[in-house]
Amino acid sequence: MKSEEREKCGILYQTPDCHPFVKWAGGKSQLIPQIIRFMPPKFARYFEPFLGGGAVFFHIASYNRNAFLSDINMDLINAYKVIRNHVEELITALKYHQTEYNKSPKRYYYQLRDTTEVLNKIENAARFITLNKTCYNGLYRVNKNGLFNVPIGRYKNPLICDTNNLRKMNTVLRQSGSYLGVIDYKKILVEKAVKDDFVYLDPPFHPISNTANFTSYTNNGFTLDDQKELAIIFKELTRRGCKLLLSNSNTEEIRSLYSDFSHLTEVALVNRSINAVASKRIGHNELLIRNYS
Repeated sequence: MKSEEREKCGILYQTPDCHPFVKWAGGKSQLIPQIIRFMPPKFARYFEPFLGGGAVFFHIASYNRNAFLSDINMDLINAYKVIRNHVEELITALKYHQTEYNKSPKRYYYQLRDTTEVLNKIENAARFITLNKTCYNGLYRVNKNGLFNVPIGRYKNPLICDTNNLRKMNTVLRQSGSYLGVIDYKKILVEKAVKDDFVYLDPPFHPISNTANFTSYTNNGFTLDDQKELAIIFKELTRRGCKLLLSNSNTEEIRSLYSDFSHLTEVALVNRSINAVASKRIGHNELLIRNYS
């Protein structure tokens, strides 16, 4: 983020630049310049209840240290907490996975993916990151039993242990003092969000076609009924005086759900590397919907 963009939002803090440590479906790294442009100039606290890779948070951490970061993916939040509290131990574990993976990628990947061994928090975070860096398209998908079931990806030399970025993330997370929790977005927003808080919502997107239906970040999925419930929460928080910015797919259903809000902006074309068909990974319009001018 440019300094002038940071200055419009308040006090600057000295935090290192870092980037998401996982490859996440719908990640917002490509859209950061546009998202920042549409953020409110001033706000109290920051909420990101569909955290994912946290690209937006890491761009605002320079000027807002009162953040509530959450997701219902337990492995993801555990990894964030381990990066914040035990980064050096995590780096050691990731270097081990890097070495073993390089010896025999396919054998080691499926051995790690299908293990039934009980792991501690650091080992679980290292496994989570290693699988994310080496699985197909960085996809996180679980079956009905909650078991990770993505096949191995096609990478020659995947960087499993990004030591420099992990240490920068550790600094940002420790300095920010942000809340990190596994909690449903409805619960944290209804119980915590108040007037002048800024909430960035980036839910699993509504499918743009009948075949583009990946929403399985957890074994529960995110259905059209969930999208309707999110729209109800959006309107409730608007009545409270919260400042809301929502990302979603540019579909008729989503436009209808937020037709009461005039600030629907089509953002630039983005690539979505999660699609199994390479030709369908480019040229997607997304919506940014906000309840403020």
